[in-house]
Amino acid sequence: MTMPDWQEIDTVLLDMDGTLLDLHFDNYFWLEHVPSKYAEHHGLSEEEALAELNKSFVGLRGTLNWYCLDHWSDLTGLPIAELKRDVQDKIGFRPHVEDFLDTMKKLGKRTVIVTNAHRDSVNLKMERTGLDKLVDHVISSHDYKEPKESQAFWDHLQREEPFDKERSLLIDDSQAVLESAEKWGIRWLLTIFHPDSQKAPNTDSRFPGIHHFDEFKF
Repeated sequence: MTMPDWQEIDTVLLDMDGTLLDLHFDNYFWLEHVPSKYAEHHGLSEEEALAELNKSFVGLRGTLNWYCLDHWSDLTGLPIAELKRDVQDKIGFRPHVEDFLDTMKKLGKRTVIVTNAHRDSVNLKMERTGLDKLVDHVISSHDYKEPKESQAFWDHLQREEPFDKERSLLIDDSQAVLESAEKWGIRWLLTIFHPDSQKAPNTDSRFPGIHHFDEFKF
């Protein structure tokens, strides 16, 4: 697949973190802020705290609990949703996202955010950015109790959003999610090469992609 042919697309499915919003907030929160607070709460060094948390990560990636703030609150003894507000100033759009969404509206495309983020996190980010006002619908995988990596997620999604998989585009920075959508049958798939503004781009993907949304031609 090359870049999307917009005349062949009716529905644009959009990941949130690392696609529409800068992944720097999430990386900073989980890799720096949470370990610091965990160390403080449990009387550990930050290195010890990170080592303990890393043990908890094993086997969770790609499951719903990986994205569940309630799970991490129970596991760490920390009010994870509240802690996100400590660093909410780092929440922000990726470059050219607002212009892209405005163009989608002008072209008559239906835009649907599909995110694995917990609803508490979604709500904070919408409150901070107003992103929900720029798209047609926002869906969290927690609504379905299935992550996007699961085929069942897409079944649930199509029941709620009766889109034509042959005329739909998914943009997501997760390779595992793109592979799941590909297996389910979504025709148009695109990745993001630069999800975190504070890290170097990563173009190691078998899916076509963009660095920023101004690369599209309409």
